[in-house]
Amino acid sequence: MKKMTSLLAALLILLGATFTFAQEELHVFSWSEYMDEAQMAKDFEAATGIKVKIDLYESNEDMIAKLQAGGVRQYDIIIPSDFVIPSLVNLNLIQKLDHSKIPNINNLSEKFRTAEFDPGNVYTVGWQWGTVGLMYNRDKVSDSDVSSWSILFDPNKNPGSFYLIDSVREMLGIALVSLGYDFNTTEPGELKAAVDLLVATKKKPTCLGFKGGVGGKNDIIAGVANAAIVYNGDAIQTVSEEPDKYAFIVPKEGTVIWIDSMCIPAEAPNVSAAHKWINWILEPKVGAALSNYNHYATPNEAAKPFLAKEDLNNPGVWPPAETMKTLSFAKDLGDKMKMIDQAWTMVKSN
Repeated sequence: MKKMTSLLAALLILLGATFTFAQEELHVFSWSEYMDEAQMAKDFEAATGIKVKIDLYESNEDMIAKLQAGGVRQYDIIIPSDFVIPSLVNLNLIQKLDHSKIPNINNLSEKFRTAEFDPGNVYTVGWQWGTVGLMYNRDKVSDSDVSSWSILFDPNKNPGSFYLIDSVREMLGIALVSLGYDFNTTEPGELKAAVDLLVATKKKPTCLGFKGGVGGKNDIIAGVANAAIVYNGDAIQTVSEEPDKYAFIVPKEGTVIWIDSMCIPAEAPNVSAAHKWINWILEPKVGAALSNYNHYATPNEAAKPFLAKEDLNNPGVWPPAETMKTLSFAKDLGDKMKMIDQAWTMVKSN
């Protein structure tokens, strides 16, 4: 009996050691270049004891495809754009949040707690918000030429080599507003006009095609392209370092305003850690550090006192009132989204 007791004690010690070394993990699926990945992982682990693993994607479409292929059981946090949230809900790919585990949710700005795509933050908590505009090399394209989207779309204008953005809602919406139509229109004739414009534009000898994520920005830096339609934060990171060489602008016709949000996949393996991550990101200094790194605007009102003054005063990060009037959220189009998908297929295949 004594021998059995000793064996049992030894087994318990061994099991204890096993559990000690099995560190809790959080798996995050995020856009590339959206955070200081190593530092964020290190800081979160220091704050919670939870190790962070981060995988990257370049488009909402890639992220959704990965979730549907089993990623819904692999990741604890995803960071989708506002206009795909209804689809994620309808496809049962994300779960409702437990607000009792996110006390810092009260740090969100009021406009991001009443957003049309998820009023009351049932499924989402804001991560960063921004716009899509035109980044360009000032040695190759003049500031006066980029005040209108016609620099890309007018067949009589030549900006040199350029990229369109490989994102269906943003690119179609920009084509629509450049023609004077509503960003979210589903009127067949207006969609056809936008399709025709994009097909003609991509056939211009100087158009390099479509690039998503940070690809367009990187090719401008590499000298491959003179201009590209990109997310504002991606551009500002470069513009802030070399303002005499590179610039970013929202042309006068307008563009999209978007917010990316944190969500928890429906079958996330560590829901508890996911809630801790969301609450931690909403800490004022953590939220400010995130924005100071990626140069996007924060939905975290409590973070504003800790933001870099150069970003707060930068119209590319925090658009002025006159620019804000030209910005549109990409609305949930419901069943009419099929028309948008069909239009995009025509653009890419012709």
